[in-house]
Parts: sequence; structure tokens; C-alpha cells
Amino acid sequence: MRLDLVVHIVAGAVGIASGFVALAATKGARAHRRSGTMFVYAMMTMALMGSTIAVVRNVAPGANGPVGLLTGYLVITGLITVRPQSKMSRWLDGGLLALVIAVSVALFTFAYEVLGSPTGKLYGMPVYPFLIFGATALLAGLGDLRLIRAGGIHVIRGAPRLTRHLWRMSTALLIAAFSFFLGQAKVIPKPIRTLPLLMIPPMVVLAALVYWLWRVRVRRSLRGIVRVTAPEVA
Repeated sequence: MRLDLVVHIVAGAVGIASGFVALAATKGARAHRRSGTMFVYAMMTMALMGSTIAVVRNVAPGANGPVGLLTGYLVITGLITVRPQSKMSRWLDGGLLALVIAVSVALFTFAYEVLGSPTGKLYGMPVYPFLIFGATALLAGLGDLRLIRAGGIHVIRGAPRLTRHLWRMSTALLIAAFSFFLGQAKVIPKPIRTLPLLMIPPMVVLAALVYWLWRVRVRRSLRGIVRVTAPEVA
């Protein structure tokens, strides 16, 4: 197996494992912060390596390239949502907005090509993945645009800020889980390589995403989610 593919798969596995820990840990606690940091590094490695492999080795570049960039974008914007702003924040926000809009346009363009294709597929895939990922990128981009027009991440607090962090990080984890357990199923031991079992991890992530969004955004309950120690407050 090629070294670049090994790095991509290992980084994806580490990202998924640390992502599950971050999902389960108390938000803001030490375990959450440490697993979250590992998640960011692993996911960025996986996403950038995946996009590079797709383009350089011509592995469904129209699908894997934009989706890899989307995954990395979600991780970075999820991270800076809970980090203090810097002098470069406005430039970074604008650059990330341009990136995600370009990704959305690319995915919708490929979806249009699929609809006009005699086979109804591109790289062996139907139109639905392109539409889903394109819509995700568009939704994230619109959120960034509203945030920039409002003045930046510092203008939101509490539930809205945590919601933005949670859905972006969880969506990146969901993409990684589907890509690993279904897209790289060949690396999973054959006795458990069955579709019902392989679908369990992505469904767990999806269920957790829905639960946290409901709890934070709908109920607006932060009890037991965010824990800040006295030194951190100071």
C-alpha cells in the first residue's frame, strides 16, 4: 500500500477515534480539549492528504477533492469559533468563505454534469452525494457570510456559538466516518465487513449531532456541557 494512502487512512482512523471521545466528553473539559486538539490535527492531515491523492493520482478528483477541502474547512471554522479572535481573523474568515463557496459551486457543477450524463453517474456515483455535500458547503458559506456581516465571531455568545462549533466539527466527523467505514471498507477485517455493521459508527455520529443541536439550539440548555475552571476564567 502506498505511503500517502497509509497516512490518509491512519489519520482518518485517529480523527474518528478522537472525534468520538470529543463527542462523549463534557464540552470544555480537559478530555474534550485534548481529544479535540488531536481531532483537528488528524482531520486536517486526512483531508489535505485525501484531496492531494484525489488530484495527483486522479482518484475521482471531482468528488474527493472538493469533499476533502470541505472537511478541512469545517474543522478549521469549527475550531476558530471557540478560539479568541486575532488581527488576521477577518482576512481568514473572508478566505474561508471564498473557499467554501468555490467548493459548493464545484459540487453543484458536477451534480449538473451527472444529471446530463447518459449513465446518471460520475466516478461511479449518482447525483445525491454531490447535491448533499454541495448543499452543506452552501449552508456553511451562508452562515459565514451572515457572521462576517454581523461583525465576526466575537458578536455571538452562548448557545449560537456552541451550535456553530458543534455542527461543523460533528459534520466533519460524519464525513470522515462515512468515508472510512464505507469508502475504505477494504481495510476493515472481513468478518465484520458487512453493511449493517459498517453503518453503525456514522449513524452514531449523526444521532449525536442531532441530539446536541436539539439540546443546545432548541432547548438552549448548556448545563453539563460547558465547564470552565477558575484559572481559565481568569
